[in-house]
Amino acid sequence: MSLTDPIGDMLTRIRNAQMRRKNSVTTPASNIRGRVLDVLQSEGFIRGYSEVKFENGAAEYEIELKYSENDPVIREIQRVSRPGRRVYASVRNIPSVANGLGVSILSTPKGVMADHEARAANVGGEVLCRVF
Repeated sequence: MSLTDPIGDMLTRIRNAQMRRKNSVTTPASNIRGRVLDVLQSEGFIRGYSEVKFENGAAEYEIELKYSENDPVIREIQRVSRPGRRVYASVRNIPSVANGLGVSILSTPKGVMADHEARAANVGGEVLCRVF
């Protein structure tokens, strides 16, 4: 199966698993997905993730979802920049999510990072998604 938007696919898998109150969800492994998961883990939106390798060389990430009092920690996860419409932000125009309670995840020349890290590093980039 050919995927044109692997990040969007991963975010949809997370969203669907949380609606069904699953403890974990799997997604195919890639470098960009791993960096986005690193940001989600460091910001406290997921418990963690691990890489599972198969005999044929393929790999998957198993993502452990996080709940607080039976409610998902991630209330909203939304793809911003899509393959058909790329969205870029300079350091002065990085969007704030829910007055700082949420996070915008950016792909910058210094790597994938949260919006507050990008402001501190004084870099802009492509806005991949926003999490609240």
